[in-house]
Amino acid sequence: MKNIPVIMTIFGGSGDLAHRKLYPALFNLFEQGLIKDNFAVIGTARRPWSHEYLREQVIDAVHENDKNVDENHLKQFASHFYYQSHDVTNTEHYQAIKDLANDLDSRYSAQGNRIFYMAMAPRFFGTIATHINDQKLIGSGFNRIVVEKPFGRDFASASELNEEIKASFSEDSVYRIDHYLGKEMIQNILPMRLSNPLIKNIWSGEFIKNVQVTLAENLGVEARGGYYETSGALRDMVQNHIFQIITLLAMGEPTALSSEAIHAKKQELLDSMIIPSADEVKKAFVRAQYAGTDDTFGYLQEPNVDPDSKTETFAAGKVKFTKGPLANVPIYFRTGKKMREKKNRIDIVLKHMNNLYGQAHSNNITIIIDPKSEIYFTINGKRISEPGIRRENLAYEFSDYENSLVPDGYERLLHDVFVGDQTNFTHWSELAKFWEFIDAVEAAWQSENESVEKLIQYPQGKLGPKQASEIFESPTERWIYE
Repeated sequence: MKNIPVIMTIFGGSGDLAHRKLYPALFNLFEQGLIKDNFAVIGTARRPWSHEYLREQVIDAVHENDKNVDENHLKQFASHFYYQSHDVTNTEHYQAIKDLANDLDSRYSAQGNRIFYMAMAPRFFGTIATHINDQKLIGSGFNRIVVEKPFGRDFASASELNEEIKASFSEDSVYRIDHYLGKEMIQNILPMRLSNPLIKNIWSGEFIKNVQVTLAENLGVEARGGYYETSGALRDMVQNHIFQIITLLAMGEPTALSSEAIHAKKQELLDSMIIPSADEVKKAFVRAQYAGTDDTFGYLQEPNVDPDSKTETFAAGKVKFTKGPLANVPIYFRTGKKMREKKNRIDIVLKHMNNLYGQAHSNNITIIIDPKSEIYFTINGKRISEPGIRRENLAYEFSDYENSLVPDGYERLLHDVFVGDQTNFTHWSELAKFWEFIDAVEAAWQSENESVEKLIQYPQGKLGPKQASEIFESPTERWIYE
């Protein structure tokens, strides 16, 4: 598709997300011709900016992302941007946005198509959705809303927000965005699973012992202590990114590569998810906080953090399903801040089989998501100059040229919003199951807090606390990434 007609309103147009991600992604889509002559973008925020000042900010944002741009193209792109100072709680301001959108629709022949992007603090999502409805901002063409995470902080708040959005938008017009689903190696999971007989034929509990998902960050909470106190690692990373990855790994094969068929298989899987009991949480889940050093704060010393906080900066646990190719296979996860390095990876551990070479190790399939794109198989081979077996890695890596072609996740996902493809976005029914699981774990932890004076403290620069190695079902299981 080319030259899609649309008026896009970005709530939070002066913010960091818009500057770092949205404006460069939109420019790349403009260069590709997806949006060209018949689009306009309205940036809204409290700041008293002008159209010209917003355009300068858009140009700066693109330059920061790419130094080698066609300046004439960039200037033409920026001319499609308009600014409307806006207080999201003031209904009169929505009328100003509506008038500007209608004027731009006529000027750019946008055919009544509207996209609304919520790039603001989550506490405003419901207010904006409500006023889009009661102030009648929707157009006569397609109307789509993009909602950033977090979508609620538990099932109850997420359900309330969903009801507010439903007043203006049908489910097939809601795009709950998770930028992890735009990452190259996340999008590679299904093609790798389904197009390679070597992998497809062993993708079952008969051959797979367990699956391990690690999302490690080497930074702390930085200046986000206040936000993190309301979230924690479980809500911040597991409820969205990790569950998205797990769902792609464990879902059954869809009947087609359509959005509808893929989401149907995801829902079938999630309906079979085992919700952990309080006893199971005690056995198979670990939470902890990073400790301080001589030179750096621990979590409890970070600005805007309660010194008695029991908010976790590390979480590890287990997910199991009763349906799908990995039915009853344990899927372990861990995520945390101030860990050894920034690395996001998946390890599929195959069952060890008896053989004539008794010292042979099990095979693994590893998918490196970040910081580079890589897949490798760990297999056994003979030693060259002495008897015995050694481990070998067969690697599939992207070349520098291939890496240069990989688009940013936001560029991919914005493309999908423009063309109306919901494959890589989360349906409400899926999100509801994620929250059901998270709420069960949180409830168990809240109950434990009555008798826990302080959470486990783990040293910075490690892969979490040693207790995370105790969640496995079998004493022979361990983290592959150590």
